[in-house]
Amino acid sequence: MEIRIGENIKRLRKAKSVTQEQIAEVLGLSVTAVSKWERNETYPDITLLFPLAHYFGVTLDELMGYDEERVQAEISETLTYYRSLWLTEQSKAREVIVRAYRDYPNDYLVMHYYMWNLAGDMADNDTETLLAHKDEFLGICDKILSGCTEETVRLNAWNMKAKLLHAEGKTEEALGIYREKYPNWYDTRDQKKEQLFAKDTPEFGLYLKQNMYELACFATDKKIKEIWFCTECGLEDKVKKSLDLAEGLAEMRVHTGYEELLLSEYVVYSCLQGYLQRFGGKDADEKAILEKRWAVADACNKLAERDASVKAYFMKRYGCEILSRNA
Repeated sequence: MEIRIGENIKRLRKAKSVTQEQIAEVLGLSVTAVSKWERNETYPDITLLFPLAHYFGVTLDELMGYDEERVQAEISETLTYYRSLWLTEQSKAREVIVRAYRDYPNDYLVMHYYMWNLAGDMADNDTETLLAHKDEFLGICDKILSGCTEETVRLNAWNMKAKLLHAEGKTEEALGIYREKYPNWYDTRDQKKEQLFAKDTPEFGLYLKQNMYELACFATDKKIKEIWFCTECGLEDKVKKSLDLAEGLAEMRVHTGYEELLLSEYVVYSCLQGYLQRFGGKDADEKAILEKRWAVADACNKLAERDASVKAYFMKRYGCEILSRNA
């Protein structure tokens, strides 16, 4: 969060029609000190904040330039940018979320993303990394569980507690958390949203489609993981199998006219790009796959322009209504 006290003092001073000399005299300071505040070269001593606020007739929040709506907008913009980076520019993504955690340490979503970034995302976590950050992670989890009302964020705090137990060799306790805190596949919130509406209503169609997109992309992601982590073959064969999957989806899309299969194609290329970076693929392969990824992304964006359910799905999954070049 940017501190705007200097420009606020200047604005309030001019609104009150007083000079820097007059403020300096009231506070028993030099004119140079006031001038440096207004040029954002220094900040007032903390003991001067109440006298300044009283002098101008404003609250401390107003003096400091704190605006809840503006701060929430900044947080939202920062997290959207972070989510756009985490798949393909991980070092830059970490810089963004570490800075956000420093600036907004009490925001639950910022805590959530910061913790899982340090943990290396939500799957395939390194035990040593989890244990090295155990106290910090548990502190964040306790803050979230004691104050956050967003169920997804709360569940992922329990998820981290389970992972830490597993890292300590307490796997049965970890599994117990999942049994106690998490619903089964059929009792998820999105499934229940769909069932809230009669099947001949537009609302039912909207939620049904979003669930269908999510499940299709989820299944595609699982298939890519199976190719890369559960098959005994070299990197080139894994790349070929992944591309075969994308091409098969494209052929099915053309044959059936189901344009929403583009979303699954995009998942293939996104995952493939990340795995090539992770496992050291050829630069030429990375470039070719990136080009295919963006060609599919452009087609997805055109589909979103025609279909509100696709746009809603993008907002839910990626935090934006269209796929950007950094998504």
